[in-house]
Amino acid sequence: MALNIPGPRTVFGWAVQTVTTVVSIPGRVFGLLTAAEQAVRRANELVERTDTVVTSAEAAVEHARKVTVAAEEVIEATKPMVRFAAEMSVHEVEAAIRLVDELPKLAEHMVEDIMPILGTLDRVGPDIHELLDVAKDVRQAILGIPGFNYLRRRGEDRQIEE
Repeated sequence: MALNIPGPRTVFGWAVQTVTTVVSIPGRVFGLLTAAEQAVRRANELVERTDTVVTSAEAAVEHARKVTVAAEEVIEATKPMVRFAAEMSVHEVEAAIRLVDELPKLAEHMVEDIMPILGTLDRVGPDIHELLDVAKDVRQAILGIPGFNYLRRRGEDRQIEE
């Protein structure tokens, strides 16, 4: 078997190529370090942005919890009203709408007509008591008239016949 020994020119070419490669290694390593530093910088920026997003998401979740609690309170408070409304017929709803439409007139009537009458009720009480006393006196006077019982029975008999 014959050994193939390279010639000086080939060995010199290899040496030049090896030296060139060895000389270029620091530049390439520097380029790799620069690229790695940029990648780390971008990764740090990404981590910071991710932290911001996570913080915002946590705030949104907390806000959603508060809104949910408030909504549940409103829902619980309105359940009886919803049940009541579900049981109402169309006619009852229409009547309620008409009533609401009439409320301004009713309020005006209360203020202009009924409230002045209610304001005088404190004076009506003594007048009614006085009227009752007079009615009792008249009744006693009538019962004292001779023959009144006969007239009363006769009137009762006529009412029965009619």
